Amino acid sequence: MPAFEYEALDLGGKVKRGMLSADSQRQARHELRRLNLTPVKLSAPRSEKAARPFASKDPRVKASQLVVVTRQLSALIGAGTPLEEALNAVAAQSETGPARTRLIAVRERVMEGWRFADALAEDPKSFPVLYRAVIAAGETSGDLGGVLDRLATMLEKNRAIKNKAIASLIYPAALAVIAACVVIALMIFVVPKIIAQFNAFGEELPLLTKIIVGISDWTVAYGLYALVALMILCVATWRALKEPPVRLAFDKFLLGVPVLGRLMRAVDGSRFARTLATLFSGGAPLLDSLVGAQRTLSNAYIRDRLNRTVTMVGEGASLAAALKRANALPPMLVHMVAAGERAGALAELLDKAALQLEEEFDTASTVALRLLEPAIIVGMGGAVLVIVLSILLPILRLNTLAAG
Repeated sequence: MPAFEYEALDLGGKVKRGMLSADSQRQARHELRRLNLTPVKLSAPRSEKAARPFASKDPRVKASQLVVVTRQLSALIGAGTPLEEALNAVAAQSETGPARTRLIAVRERVMEGWRFADALAEDPKSFPVLYRAVIAAGETSGDLGGVLDRLATMLEKNRAIKNKAIASLIYPAALAVIAACVVIALMIFVVPKIIAQFNAFGEELPLLTKIIVGISDWTVAYGLYALVALMILCVATWRALKEPPVRLAFDKFLLGVPVLGRLMRAVDGSRFARTLATLFSGGAPLLDSLVGAQRTLSNAYIRDRLNRTVTMVGEGASLAAALKRANALPPMLVHMVAAGERAGALAELLDKAALQLEEEFDTASTVALRLLEPAIIVGMGGAVLVIVLSILLPILRLNTLAAG
């Protein structure tokens, strides 16, 4: 039965928007009138739209919207609602056009007899490979509601970690930019004018003042060229990082940075553990779950090291032994995997490992930021102090000569 989007007026004159299923527009209008709604706008059936894959230019469903949609579907299906009805209900509640359009199209495919995961595959931009793999595992195991619930939790946790990492860097980055702008402004606009006054007296400037004057002159003469060169370097670096060998070497270097490396391992470790637990508990084979979890890692070096892990597990080795051999993820995660394999509760122990790694990331990032912020302030204060001293030293020398 086709789905129609409608815009109608209720008895109070308020505009109501939503969706309903009907065999034709005439029946849809009749159904609206039965609900005491006056049709204003009624869309054509969506079957034609659903019959074609989405074009690359179509807007995709955002990550935040996908989390909400998945959570709503898990609640409805967990309560026993048929899949097509759940899709229709969630689409009707969706406030954004892309989510509503895609859910209608997916519902049409499901009603035509398609598997849910196959229907989602028509829009790979909105529903990634990993997302569809979890759905397929849930359909195979017969526990789609439970798998959707775990999938929604995984998406929420991964998004929360990403947002926290971004939010944690906003203040230090803004502070560093402001500090750099203050120092550059002093060097370009303040120092040259003050030093010009000292040069009028014909006295030799102190060494520190000469150094600051030299830096100021260089900034005025070549600062713009240096800025352009820096922008070119950034663009070249960004393009170079798209090459696998360069990205691999760069990510390996980042893991060696004392604090940053620990944070990156914790983030990737928690994401790996939670994804692996979601896939495995959903009914996917361990090897397929491992491959899917590997794809979620952001660090190319860790992904590369886990290739050997996938091979070893495929050859019959235990997951804990293969992860230990890779030596890429936090040791605590490897110990938890070993304990889960011995107890026959791998998914549960992986979830606990993910929680512990997330807590470790929160603690380490908080400590690092508390140290970084005063370090930036002290650095800015030190730079301003040097500039002020370079200005005060000639003044003190002139006052000494005047007094003599």
